[in-house]
Amino acid sequence: MKENPVLRSLCERRSIKSYEARQISDEALQAVLQAGACAPSGRGSQSATMVVVQDADTRALLSRLNAQVLGNASLDPFYGAPTLVVVLGNPEHATWMEDGCLVMGNLLNAAPAVGLGACWIHRAKEVFAMPEGKALLRQWGLSETLVGIAHCTLGYPAGQPKPRAPRREGAIVFADRR
Repeated sequence: MKENPVLRSLCERRSIKSYEARQISDEALQAVLQAGACAPSGRGSQSATMVVVQDADTRALLSRLNAQVLGNASLDPFYGAPTLVVVLGNPEHATWMEDGCLVMGNLLNAAPAVGLGACWIHRAKEVFAMPEGKALLRQWGLSETLVGIAHCTLGYPAGQPKPRAPRREGAIVFADRR
């Protein structure tokens, strides 16, 4: 089969954990957000919400809350990324978690196509269950019933990512082949 650049990109994508301090371009951000908005969703519900955070004070608050959940107040769980995309789910939809995870996957996979690095950061569920998280939802004009799914860090990578680890044996099984 002929080599496919999309498949190669999917296989070469790495989680970036070191970013340049400069803010990302609006053009790159819009491209990544469009990819997130185009993610599949159960019954076409498009139940996930993306919140872009580029304000330093809001980013610092989210970092502090995330580190608090992690139990390590001295670290920045966002690795210095200048932009965060918070993905939230609406639990009124049966596939809210899956929909949000597909949005995250698209964000992560789109970032390298426009020269950005990205990383999935956990603990959004806990952050947006906290009073401070609920206050942010209100501040953003969103329902407090939304549930945090993940934070996507975005920025220009500082240096080269580590090479991909070999894929583990047995990760693919054909049920109907013996």
